[in-house]
Amino acid sequence: MNTPSGTKLVASGLLLLGLVGLGWQLFERLASDIEGPKRGDDRGPVPVEVVAIERGPIEWRRALTGTLEALAEFVVAPKVGGRIEQLDLDLGDTVTRDQLVARLDNAEFVQAVEQARADLAVAEANLAEAQSLLQIAQRELDRIDRLRERGLSSESQTDVAMADLLAKQAHVKVTKAQLTRAEAALETARIRVGYTQVTAGWRGGNQQRLVAERYLDEGETVAANAALLRIVELDPITAVVFVTERDYGRLALGQEALLSTDAWPGELFRGRIQRIAPVFRENVRQARIELRVENPEQRLKPGMFVRAEVVFQRVAEAVIVPEAALARRAGREGIFLVRPGGEAVDWREVETGIRQDGRVQLFGEGLQGRVVVLGQQLLEQGSVIRIVTGQDAKPVARP
Repeated sequence: MNTPSGTKLVASGLLLLGLVGLGWQLFERLASDIEGPKRGDDRGPVPVEVVAIERGPIEWRRALTGTLEALAEFVVAPKVGGRIEQLDLDLGDTVTRDQLVARLDNAEFVQAVEQARADLAVAEANLAEAQSLLQIAQRELDRIDRLRERGLSSESQTDVAMADLLAKQAHVKVTKAQLTRAEAALETARIRVGYTQVTAGWRGGNQQRLVAERYLDEGETVAANAALLRIVELDPITAVVFVTERDYGRLALGQEALLSTDAWPGELFRGRIQRIAPVFRENVRQARIELRVENPEQRLKPGMFVRAEVVFQRVAEAVIVPEAALARRAGREGIFLVRPGGEAVDWREVETGIRQDGRVQLFGEGLQGRVVVLGQQLLEQGSVIRIVTGQDAKPVARP
């Protein structure tokens, strides 16, 4: 008959045996992990796909989105108000620098010129009269001086003649000022008549631009400085994108970018960074970047949505593999290289660099030959493999 102490002893023994067995299994598992599968492993060769390690250029690109804007805009607006008698240009029309684009009703301004001309004639007559009176006053003073020399006139008469002469001289000065004012008024009236012929006189840029908007029609009344037309320059055109602080420091003036738009699918347009804002917008923490894009055929239009790929870094000679080749073992990143015989693999820890279109730059020792890109989840150091595809091990295709 078993005693309680005997039962406890048996249970303790069974527990000890179980722990020993579990420890032995763990030891075999660790030894297997360290040595890796060998030829003749019960699992057999692991089927894998491989490609050749590539050596060549790789670029680090960042995709940015933005909007196209006209390089320059010019708003045509008359300096005087009036009724529009002629406005020939419309949307999309070509405009040449200093071209006459509109005419306003000038009847009132012509009348103002005639009025100013009449005022000028009156001022000229007044000046002539004042100069005649001055001459008379001068002769009177000379006569009184001669009489005084003979003792025939008094000092008071001389004073009166002198005062009259000074008054006439002042009157001549006033009429001369009035004449100058009338001349200026006439010139102003003539200038305002000229303002009724509206021209597109922008500075800088190309000699020709396009009409982007037309705000009024013939017969309508336009106020002074009110917009008639908006004229834009499209070659080159400006692409505006916004970047975060993470990318801001990697941008530089003259840096190249490739742009695409839904309006022209499959086509790329080259641009260069022309301006970098020195400040960030506080509400979005982004900075404005302007790119100059050549647009000789004027296919790119302001307002279009664009995608821009900016090259942050370019390496001319790099070790490159598909990203699918990367694996992790014991928390470290690496790849499985195919041994020269093609029957087993070696584990190589690596560091990654630039990533581009499913390809990645690697840093490490002995990175040459072929690399496993599919099936590496079943591999360890020294695993036996069977290559099922990629026997020729062609290099990774560049985009």
